[in-house]
Amino acid sequence: MAIYTILIILLILILISIIDIFFLYGLVSTVVFVLFLPFYFIVRVLNKKFLYGWKEKLGFFKAPLLGDKVIMYHGVSVGEVIALENVIKKTKEVFPDYKIVVTTGTKTGQEIARKKYAQIADFITYFPFDITLCVNVFLNKIKPTVVLIAETELWPIFSSSCKRRGIYLYCINGRMSDSTFSIYKKFGFFFKFVLQKYTKILTQSEIDMNKLLAIGAPKEKTSVMKNLKFDIKASDEKVEIGQEGYRVIIAGSTHKGEDEIILPIFKEKHEKYSDTKLLLVSRHTQRIPDIVELIEKTGLKYGYRSKGDTFKDNDVILLDTMGELSKMYSMCHFAFIGGSFNKTGGHNPLEATVYSKPTITGPNIHNFRDIYWLLSRSNAGKIVKNPKELSDYMEKLLSDNDFYTQACKDCETIFKDQQGALDVVINELKEIL
Repeated sequence: MAIYTILIILLILILISIIDIFFLYGLVSTVVFVLFLPFYFIVRVLNKKFLYGWKEKLGFFKAPLLGDKVIMYHGVSVGEVIALENVIKKTKEVFPDYKIVVTTGTKTGQEIARKKYAQIADFITYFPFDITLCVNVFLNKIKPTVVLIAETELWPIFSSSCKRRGIYLYCINGRMSDSTFSIYKKFGFFFKFVLQKYTKILTQSEIDMNKLLAIGAPKEKTSVMKNLKFDIKASDEKVEIGQEGYRVIIAGSTHKGEDEIILPIFKEKHEKYSDTKLLLVSRHTQRIPDIVELIEKTGLKYGYRSKGDTFKDNDVILLDTMGELSKMYSMCHFAFIGGSFNKTGGHNPLEATVYSKPTITGPNIHNFRDIYWLLSRSNAGKIVKNPKELSDYMEKLLSDNDFYTQACKDCETIFKDQQGALDVVINELKEIL
């Protein structure tokens, strides 16, 4: 008797799922979520991890009165949040009557969002768990007119709820790695229904667009917008540190352990190429005394930007002032981008590439993986695995003029090919708002 009862229940669920596949997904995901929630808390506490954002993700947050004109941007983590910077600023400028809400999925993403958008966004919080109750509570409080999700996060309940409520839903700057694509393709029968809920799906490249089409994205709603991260402009501000006549190498945003790598390599190059100079920029200025000790061991002459020291009298200048790094890239021969020989995940190479300067980075670049993928397809950017490869590639850029010239041209080409994404998003918003 019990078996027949179970079979009947399953049959009913299957029939309902045929009518609305999201019902079954929502039912199962809610049951699983409730069952595993206690274990989630126990594991996180035992691992001594702070339960970041769990209240907000469940819907327990107090939102300001935002009204009925709300534009919401979502970036799951650091890379996506950074990519949204220019488009969020432009949105605020073009649509001043609308409130801006920014959500993230991770703690680090939330920290960056609060740092970058505190004076721009009207509210910053976490994206809800993709559970019917959590999503409904969230949407009831935020009441977005339009939601723009950076890159490719496919949340079945959230997308279905937006469609049902008449909320415009966009995937912008969409991309999909090969590994993610192989997984999604296996469940294309399901994700096809999710993708159909979107108003528009705008991708970084034709490759990304074709991957999404292959898992069921509607052709009439899917197109290429290029990459938001490339919509930056070079500064016209002139820099003077006595660099004329020298080839300046910039080691930008270095972290502990990276100065120990770059200084011996630079000394070797400087002894071979006397016209080379190094601008060393630590990500954290409190580390400068430790870096000075490292420089003194090399015997290189050094000075400080804050004291007005120049390359005419020094081999190395320490940039110990704030907010100047991006414009300094305009004068370099090429740049090493730090945060890539540790677990930081890299820093933005486009601050150098925008000036047509080639970049080199270590292997850990997950915060900007999409950017480095584009740069490394040409000579605009190089990902090296270890200090030996770093030294070898620096040698190539210093010794081979034709190779260096081509690397600079590659930087220009990539920017020309990729810019324009910001205007695409703004124009899409103009059509619906």
